[in-house]
Amino acid sequence: MSTPNPSPLSRRDFAKAAAAGAGLLAAHSPAAAAPPKGPNAVALENAKPGALDWQLTRVRLDKPAGHRSPAIEGYCSRQSVRAGESLDIMVSTDPATRFTVEVFRMGYYGGRGARQMFAAGPLPGIKQPVPAAGELRLRECQWEASLTLKIPSDWLSGVYLGRLTTVPDHAGEPYWQSYVVFIVRDERKADFLFQCSDNTWQAYNKWPENDSLYTDPRGAHARGVAVSFDRPYGKYSQIYEHPLSLGSGEFLLWEFPLAYWMEQHGYDVTYCSNSDCLKSAPISRCKTFLSVGHDEYWDTRQYDAVQKAIAGGTHALWLCGNSVFGVTPFSASTRGTPLRTLTRKGIYGGLTDTEIADAVSVFTKEWQRDRRNEADIIGARSIVPFNGGGDWICTKPGHWIFEGTGMKKGDAVRGLVGWEHHGAPAKIPGLEVVAEGTVWRGGVTPARWTATIYPGPKGNVVFNAATIWWTQGLSSPPGHILPWSHWSRPHGPDERVQRITHNLLRRTLGH
Repeated sequence: MSTPNPSPLSRRDFAKAAAAGAGLLAAHSPAAAAPPKGPNAVALENAKPGALDWQLTRVRLDKPAGHRSPAIEGYCSRQSVRAGESLDIMVSTDPATRFTVEVFRMGYYGGRGARQMFAAGPLPGIKQPVPAAGELRLRECQWEASLTLKIPSDWLSGVYLGRLTTVPDHAGEPYWQSYVVFIVRDERKADFLFQCSDNTWQAYNKWPENDSLYTDPRGAHARGVAVSFDRPYGKYSQIYEHPLSLGSGEFLLWEFPLAYWMEQHGYDVTYCSNSDCLKSAPISRCKTFLSVGHDEYWDTRQYDAVQKAIAGGTHALWLCGNSVFGVTPFSASTRGTPLRTLTRKGIYGGLTDTEIADAVSVFTKEWQRDRRNEADIIGARSIVPFNGGGDWICTKPGHWIFEGTGMKKGDAVRGLVGWEHHGAPAKIPGLEVVAEGTVWRGGVTPARWTATIYPGPKGNVVFNAATIWWTQGLSSPPGHILPWSHWSRPHGPDERVQRITHNLLRRTLGH
C-alpha cells in the first residue's frame, strides 16, 4: 500500500514547521526545565533515562569498501551551536524517499550511552548533488536544508548524534540509516573543557569517493589540499572497518570512551569543537583543557590560544597522540560561512634534528614549518616513525599520578601506546618523564615514546599521555569498538589507566 503524499508546503517551510512543532513539544516535556548551573549539571543530566535504541542497525555503502551511503546521508551547517541558535541539517536520499531524524545527546545515562532529545518526521527527502572536486581538491556540498532545528534552552553542552532513517513506501521494504554529528557548546565556567578533535575527523573523511587530506595524487602528505565541513562524514576506515561510524566522524572511536567515563563519574565537563578554541577566553573560563584522542590538525590561532591559557594558569591534559602536528588554517566556505574549510599548509615546530633523515622520506622540502613548537605546550612532540604500537610502561612509580595504582617501575599497560604517539620531550624546567618505552612500526621498526608532566607558570599541571589510545583504557561504551593498527591493539578498560586519570582530574580540581 503506498503512502499518501506529504503536505504541499515548500520543503523549507515544511522543515521549519516540523522543527517548530518538535520544539513546542520539547517545551512542554518534563525535561524542559533550564539546565542546572554549577558542578552538578552533568550528574543531573545523566540521571535521566537513557535511550535503548540509538545505534545504527541497517547501513548500506555504495560499493564494497566504499565510504558513503547514498541511500541516506547528511551533514550539519555548523560544527557547534549554542542553545537558542539554529542549526540546519542537510539530508540526501537516493532514491528520493521520506526519512526521520532522531537526535541523541551522548553521555553515560546508566550505561546506555545516549538520551533521545528530539524526533521529527517523516520528512520529504530528495537526492542532492555530489559536488565535483574544485580548487585544492575541495569537495564542498551546497545542499538544501531538510530541517532547521532551534536548539532548546535545556540542552546541556555535549556531543549530539542525529540518526537519519529512511521510511519505506511499502511494508516489508528495508530501511537505511546514517548519522549526522554536532556539538552543543555553552559559556559557563565548568571544571573541564572537552575539545573534540573534529578538525582531524574531517581531515581523514573520505566522502564521497576517496577525498581526504591523504588522498591527493601527489601523495598522502601533499601540501595545498583542502577539505570542507560542508559534506557528510563517510565511514571511518583508517584503523578499523566499522559501519556504525557512518556519519559520526571519529567521535565513537576516540572521544566517546572519555565522555562516557567522565559523565559516569559526574565530572563537570563542557564540550566544544576545535573551531571554538581560536581565542584563549573560551578555554581559560574552565579549570582544565582536555585534548582527546587524535587531535592532529590545528589552526595556529588554536595554538596561540592554548599557549596563552596555559600561561594564565589553565591546566592542560593531553590524553592524545600525534597532536598539534598539522598546520591547517580555517577559511570560509565559498558561500562565505566562516570556519568551514581546512587547508593543509605545513607542520608545527616538528621533528628533532636526529630524525631529519627519516622525515625527508615523509615530508619533502615543500613543507612549511611553523615557528610554533607543539612540544612547548604538550611536553613532547610527534616523531618519526609515526606509526606503531607498544606497551605504556611506568618509569617513575613514586609520582603522584600513580597513587593507588600499585604500579612499580617497569610495570606495563599492554598495548596502550599506538598507533601514533609523542616522543622527544621538551626542555621545560620541571618536566618529568613518567612513562616511556618503544613502539614498533610495522612490527619491526623501533621508535621511542615518552609520557610527560610539567608545572605551568602558575602551578598548573600539563600532562601528556603520549598515545592516541589513552581513552581506550577508560571505558568501552555501547557502540564503541577497539581499534587496532600496525599489529598492535589496546585491551580496553584498565583500572590503572582509570586511576591515573582520576588522579589527574582531581589534582586539577585542587583535591
